[in-house]
Amino acid sequence: MNAARGIAIGILILIIIGVVAFASVKIVDAGHRGVLLHWNAVDLTQPPLEEGLHFVVPFQDDVVNIEVRTLKYANDARSASRDLQTVETTVTVNYHPDRESVHRLYKNLGLDYEDRVIQPAIEETVKQVTARYNAEELITKRPLVKDDIESSIRERLDQFDIVTEVISITDFEFSPLFAQAIEAKVEAEQNALKAENDLRRIEVEARQREANAIGVANANIAEAKGEAEAIAIINKALAENPNYLEWLKTQAWDGKLPLVVGEGGTPFIQIPVSP
Repeated sequence: MNAARGIAIGILILIIIGVVAFASVKIVDAGHRGVLLHWNAVDLTQPPLEEGLHFVVPFQDDVVNIEVRTLKYANDARSASRDLQTVETTVTVNYHPDRESVHRLYKNLGLDYEDRVIQPAIEETVKQVTARYNAEELITKRPLVKDDIESSIRERLDQFDIVTEVISITDFEFSPLFAQAIEAKVEAEQNALKAENDLRRIEVEARQREANAIGVANANIAEAKGEAEAIAIINKALAENPNYLEWLKTQAWDGKLPLVVGEGGTPFIQIPVSP
């Protein structure tokens, strides 16, 4: 009887030891940080627990795992542009809780911080930013709109110890009627640009043709001027030396005498004879 009671007590002691040992050991999973709780109250005096095995005071302390890897939140926010066009914006945010401040995040917001903070921050930011631009500017100035939305979301989430990594605006959607109007305007602008380019091309070609015509005219003028100068030179030579014309004839003669010469005829070239 005593032996059985001793065995039962020993088993009970082992169970108690096992329970205490189990309650004393806490594991923080990979990619997480542990928030230490004392009687369910967040201990802000201790930094968040790193990954791995940790020993705590059994039944008094507990550890809450919070993931600090990159997380993704996507949301469709409906808003109105400055010209009162309805805009549906798809925003995707990659973020993670600040690894050194997850205990404050848990104390202030709990584990559902995504619904409490991130979603309202995105919706309010998109409404505020899109209201500054008209619908056309939301398309043509998309990088600027993205920068405004991104900086505002970062500023809002930073105060809650949430680190924003990447913010993507995947789409701006408008009403079908407005989308058709934008498409028609873009097409008209493209046609106008094409017409302007064609006009410039025609002007360039016209200037080229004009330049070519001027070049030909200048060449003709130069040729005529050269012929006039040659005639003037010949006239001057004839005036100074009557035999100059006979010399020109000798330059033009091919060295062949005419086969038939009329009676009393004389050669058409007079070759000077030395005295």
